[in-house]
Amino acid sequence: MPAVVRSFRADNPGRFTLDGTRSHVVGERRAAVIDPGPVLESHLGVLAEAVGDARDIVVLVTHAHADHAAGAEELARLTGAVVRGPGSGHDLRDGEAIATDGGDLFAVWTPGHARRHFCFHLPDEGAVFTGDLILGEGDTTWVGEYPGGVADYLASLDRVDALDARVLYPGHGDPLLDPADAIARFRNHRLARIDQVRHALAETGSADLDLLTERVYGELPSEVHDMAASGVGAILDYLASAG
Repeated sequence: MPAVVRSFRADNPGRFTLDGTRSHVVGERRAAVIDPGPVLESHLGVLAEAVGDARDIVVLVTHAHADHAAGAEELARLTGAVVRGPGSGHDLRDGEAIATDGGDLFAVWTPGHARRHFCFHLPDEGAVFTGDLILGEGDTTWVGEYPGGVADYLASLDRVDALDARVLYPGHGDPLLDPADAIARFRNHRLARIDQVRHALAETGSADLDLLTERVYGELPSEVHDMAASGVGAILDYLASAG
């Protein structure tokens, strides 16, 4: 029997993409491709071949960041697929079902890493495709895109936790076979980071972003400083909102 879920890794390794973006294919004749990744001819060609026997194809994007979604339109051109999800012009509704012959996928609204972010739940397999909400390595993802993102992120973790999945398929890294442990790890890291910023704020008496970022992270390479600072800024917003 063919595998319900097939996974393919794009050759775009990096500091924020780990060993590359994972694209997932659900179904055979009626198929969904989740996060086609960047515009890489070799990767998109592999994905097009993977759904070459399908008569009905949808390309789903968890969020509009380029390492997940930039290749969507080209894959649609190659396969005749429809693109759905943030940034596609054909957005999804929370709870919307997307039919495949591997089971219905349900869009789960999970903002935090991005203002518009979906996970996809495949109840028949006990699987959740997490995009960048949860990664396959470590205990953190970037949460600094917009005010309110930290509260959204914690609520999104709780929402995925409530699905009682048996496996998580992240957008970067290997599948996670103990979802409850992985979700707790990412939640605890975020709560610990909130405490670090709270303590740094109390110690310095200053809301200067560069000063607080240095207190929390120490010296950082220039290529990651701005992202770390935006994360600290998002936590300051969270603390202010929480009183």
